[in-house]
Amino acid sequence: MPANATFTEIVTTTLREHPSEITDNVSDHNALYRRLKQNGKIKKLDGGYEIVRPLDYAENSTFQRFSGYDPLNIGASDVLSAAKYDWVQSAVNVTASGEELRKNSGKNQIVDLAEARIRNAKRTAANNMSIDLYSSGALANQMGGLAHLIQNDGTGTVGGIVSGTYTFWMNQFYEIPGTNAWSKSNVKGYMNTMWMRCVRGADKPDLIVSSHDFFAAYWESLQDLQRYANDTNPATAGFQSLKYVTADVIFDSNTNFATTAEKMYFLNTEYLELCVHRDANWTVGDEKMSVNQDAVVIPLISMHQLTVSNRSLQGVLIDAGA
Repeated sequence: MPANATFTEIVTTTLREHPSEITDNVSDHNALYRRLKQNGKIKKLDGGYEIVRPLDYAENSTFQRFSGYDPLNIGASDVLSAAKYDWVQSAVNVTASGEELRKNSGKNQIVDLAEARIRNAKRTAANNMSIDLYSSGALANQMGGLAHLIQNDGTGTVGGIVSGTYTFWMNQFYEIPGTNAWSKSNVKGYMNTMWMRCVRGADKPDLIVSSHDFFAAYWESLQDLQRYANDTNPATAGFQSLKYVTADVIFDSNTNFATTAEKMYFLNTEYLELCVHRDANWTVGDEKMSVNQDAVVIPLISMHQLTVSNRSLQGVLIDAGA
């Protein structure tokens, strides 16, 4: 045991008594996560080698119009398939060396040290989850975020399905023609084009996540008409939010959405789901003492993956010259 066990007692009791603190902190940092949570799209699973999501990808081919004694089509219809996603894991550790524990031997000093390390762990988890939710999954063991699920040319292998072969699995996309040809005067027209490609009956995007440049152009176009307003929807609380048709429009400041990204995701979150393992949802692990160091480590572990069950209703607007 470390020189002073007060540190580990405070850390473990604080985190275990408030197990949702880190996930709540993630939602405060990311409007997409908040929307998924609000819509009940944070799915807790017991386990499994892979995450399997069923797909209703085709209509029943036996539909027919008939009269009298016309024979009916009773042939089998292949209408269901499944997408499979691999689990990924993330961890953040609250640590303290024996020297730190001995120097912070007074109760108030120990409390200050523990609280500071807990705040740092929550902030670190939130910031990196926010990055991963928008990522292409290119880094080792990284979650496949929006850039993986919704690709610039609509293709890609997602959930084990090659969309170049199975075209029902392609996402929508639209490249603005020319180089830097968009502006506040025409951005709504390009958004209209993307919107209509993502609408199927009552199914339509409910969240548009934009890089700064597109968001600024859309915002300025509304300022000209003097009819914009910040949205008070709790799903976007803390984020600058506008409205487009029935969807919230937000921008995000994480590193995957730099000011030159020139990208706008049209999301139907009904078909997006963040799957997390019940036993590893930023769960506090047992305190560990290093075998060759005078230090204690308390890990927080997450096992998760972002999934999509309908890519054809998701879209991305990009600048072709970017």
